[in-house]
Amino acid sequence: MKKSTGIILAVVIVLAIIFGTSYNSLTTAKEDVDGQWAQVENQLKRRADLIPNLTNTVKGYADHEKDTFTELAKARSGIENAKSVKDFEEANEQMDQAIRSLNVVVEDYPELKADESFKNLQINLEGTENRIATERMRYNEMVRDFNKKVKRMPTRIIASIMGFSPMDYFQISENEKDAPVVDFGK
Repeated sequence: MKKSTGIILAVVIVLAIIFGTSYNSLTTAKEDVDGQWAQVENQLKRRADLIPNLTNTVKGYADHEKDTFTELAKARSGIENAKSVKDFEEANEQMDQAIRSLNVVVEDYPELKADESFKNLQINLEGTENRIATERMRYNEMVRDFNKKVKRMPTRIIASIMGFSPMDYFQISENEKDAPVVDFGK
């Protein structure tokens, strides 16, 4: 009787350790993914915040390009109102298309390309595009690591019990594979 109680107790302790370790590992990985997503959002927001300054600078030279400015404002609003990874993917694609349109407008105004304010905004936007790509890559790496944990045994069982499920990658659309080159004809 004592021996079987000891064996049962040992099994319960081992299962508790496995469960606790797996749960803590999943929780840590989920927090890492959430923290990295916040970095992606920061960079997308940074780009969205640059758009009004860029728009105002370009407006001074090309006030009749209202469609482009409307497109930029709509894209910025999409990023600010996005709630999910999918929302951000769609808003990001819209922003990329708006920047492509802006590139076309800028080509028609050589004096704009010489404007110091515009040059500074261009440098900031280029840097932000690079940061977005880096943070998106880091986010997707963390999602991959998290998803592997959620899908592997025995953690898969614990993940299912505790409500952890695979997370979405921040993917780019077919259009974005030729992502906007922010060069404004340097």
